[in-house]
Amino acid sequence: MTKQTDLRNSTNLTLLAARGFTRRTLLKGALGAGAVAASGPWLVKDAFSSSGELSLLNWDDELPNPVIPNFEKKTGIKVKTTPFSQNEEQINKLQATAGEGFDLCEPTRDRAPQFKELDVLAPFDTNKLHLDNLLPSMLEASTSVWTWDGKLYHVPHCWGSEAIAWRTDLAPGLTYDKLSYGTLWAPEFKGKMQGRPHSLLLGIGLWMDHTGKLPSNRMLDAFKDEETMKKIYDVILAYAIENKAQVKQFWDSSDNTKSGFMENGCVIGQTWDGPPLSLKKQGKPVTYMAPQEGAITWVDGWAITKGAKNIDQAYEWLNYIHSPEVSAQVADGSGYNPVVKGSDAFLSEVAKKNFSEAYPGDALSKLWSRPPEPSWYAELRTQYAEKFKAA
Repeated sequence: MTKQTDLRNSTNLTLLAARGFTRRTLLKGALGAGAVAASGPWLVKDAFSSSGELSLLNWDDELPNPVIPNFEKKTGIKVKTTPFSQNEEQINKLQATAGEGFDLCEPTRDRAPQFKELDVLAPFDTNKLHLDNLLPSMLEASTSVWTWDGKLYHVPHCWGSEAIAWRTDLAPGLTYDKLSYGTLWAPEFKGKMQGRPHSLLLGIGLWMDHTGKLPSNRMLDAFKDEETMKKIYDVILAYAIENKAQVKQFWDSSDNTKSGFMENGCVIGQTWDGPPLSLKKQGKPVTYMAPQEGAITWVDGWAITKGAKNIDQAYEWLNYIHSPEVSAQVADGSGYNPVVKGSDAFLSEVAKKNFSEAYPGDALSKLWSRPPEPSWYAELRTQYAEKFKAA
């Protein structure tokens, strides 16, 4: 398979998952089995899982209550969490300990090449997993890039996107037909915008490609080789530095994304979907929507470390997480999206409404899925982001 084919497949996988989530008819066949899975397979039946501990290295906003308390109550397994807010933070912790101290970690799909090089993971015994519970496109998102030496190293947890969020009371009138990553750089939002440095650079690139100012095959050309990436990112960085006064704050977690909108004067931003949709669910004047260039999508999942001590408990956890009811609880509480068949039957009407409003019209056909990142790309991307921050 060529690299370009892999990139196209990556986009198609996320698109299929999104459509599967919104089109209830596609999931009807799984609802019957899903209802059983929600109450059956992960209940404790073995003596080993009635006690013990489990250590998770996890994203700080992807295990909302009551996910962990319910697991502890049902299994007797005590869960210890070590939250992180960026993939780099997770990678640094795993490098420092060679995976020791954590049973499961939570890599994003596109980081597969980096984790393979790190060599801190152990393969799954797929016979101990309930992989049939997963949406086929979500399972393939993991198996397509996290399988090496004939073994699987990643299973999905949730998926989401990065697009445009804004204060509806302070920026009225924004509509899908005109919304763009370029909207972030409009004069009226000078000093009122937030984003991550490397994400803002990607957004500029997608906008410049969309307008024809910097053709880049929707930024996929930046993944070809170092020379091509530098040619593209040199232009993007120059624009970002020249217009840095637009930025009110650089966010680095879900919490300061929320505080940026509610406390720090940010009116608009390029953000993950979870934080603004969580605020929206609480009735705050914040919304989130895909732009014309396409929302940037990702899949977060679970991997078992070489240093894992609580193996049986880890599989108990994974099969609990991969039940429709719990996958829906993850989605409802975080603002992200489920990966398990039949989860839509357990989602709140608010979550369903927020999803449809985030991806109106033809937005699902324009999703931009983060492709697997080679190490050279990750290193260069970090360099460009640091230059943007330091300017």
